[in-house]
Amino acid sequence: MKIAVNTRLLIKNKLEGIGWFTYETLKRVVENHPEHEYIFLFDRKPHPDFIFSNSVKAVVLKPQARHPFLWYIWFQHSVSSFLRKNKVDLFISPDGFIPTRCKTPTLNVIHDINFHHYPKGLPLLTRVYYQHFFPIFAKNATQIVTVSQYSKNDLIDSYGIKPSKVSVVHNGANNIFVPISDDLKTKVRKKTSNGAPYFVFVGALNPRKNVDRLLCAFDIFKQNTNDNHKLVIVGEPMFMTKSIEHTLKTMKHNDSVIFTGRLQLEELTQVVASATALTFVPYFEGFGIPMVEAMYCHVPIIASNVTSMPEVAGDAAYYVDPFNESQIAEAMEQLVKNPELRANLIAKAAERKHLFNWDKTAQNFYQYIEELTTTSIDNA
Repeated sequence: MKIAVNTRLLIKNKLEGIGWFTYETLKRVVENHPEHEYIFLFDRKPHPDFIFSNSVKAVVLKPQARHPFLWYIWFQHSVSSFLRKNKVDLFISPDGFIPTRCKTPTLNVIHDINFHHYPKGLPLLTRVYYQHFFPIFAKNATQIVTVSQYSKNDLIDSYGIKPSKVSVVHNGANNIFVPISDDLKTKVRKKTSNGAPYFVFVGALNPRKNVDRLLCAFDIFKQNTNDNHKLVIVGEPMFMTKSIEHTLKTMKHNDSVIFTGRLQLEELTQVVASATALTFVPYFEGFGIPMVEAMYCHVPIIASNVTSMPEVAGDAAYYVDPFNESQIAEAMEQLVKNPELRANLIAKAAERKHLFNWDKTAQNFYQYIEELTTTSIDNA
């Protein structure tokens, strides 16, 4: 079968959540099922690391799709024309975008629709594009895969999608995330926080990640405890919001906040594994890969009690209301002062991590590829 895949988010050293899903899942699918012909559609010259086998052919389509107007041209014209002219049997889109006038069967991955509930968190043109086109993408897709039961229910309720059309395939985490020795933790803390213990947040600094309230909560924690913990924020600085900047200026303990920017994978796993806890309190999340990465490192989690996060973290997290800064601060205090609580959450994390791995993700994802390609054969 000839399978085309939207791989425009496979960009070397710039993979975010959707990019990691694309990389980890497709790499395994391609390697495990070489009987198919795979055409990876990029919008710029791809890095060789993303050409996973001889069964993959890379095609660059213009223009570079990095703006709403260019998204429209790339998908509705460049991709659509390519699929039609090359008689592709299945189109896979790991980022939710598909051509709206396309006769090719489509397997569309919509990770979440946070913009439907919190549209003001996006730039105006992006917001308008998402709100107009994603209901169309969802309704036109042959099959939808999403990453949590929460997101499945949200698609059904918000867009009126038939339940049978939406399937859940959970994310995994890279196997490089592992517990590390106390000696290595000491070295990592010395480099990262001048030797102080710290809480860590990992993610883009956009509004729904709730970093400004996390900063306020950390300030309350410091005032209440006079503790020497620091807060390490790992994320792309280009997403820094005015709210975060304002909060930093008004904090009494902003000298205890460390922004690392994006970290490469090996350094990231060590920074996470050396933390007292992951503080992950977005007010909307379709899955939350950093929580699984923390589980792999046997690191306790402070998580929001909303959207998909209780589904993913289960009993391996201390839950808080993401809009209640005092409650987040109290959770930090409990994780520092209560070693029994920490030990219990670490044990739960070590146990729960086995529910999520990329091998299982790829295996489950391929099930829907197989179903759609089999249907294509039957209808031929």
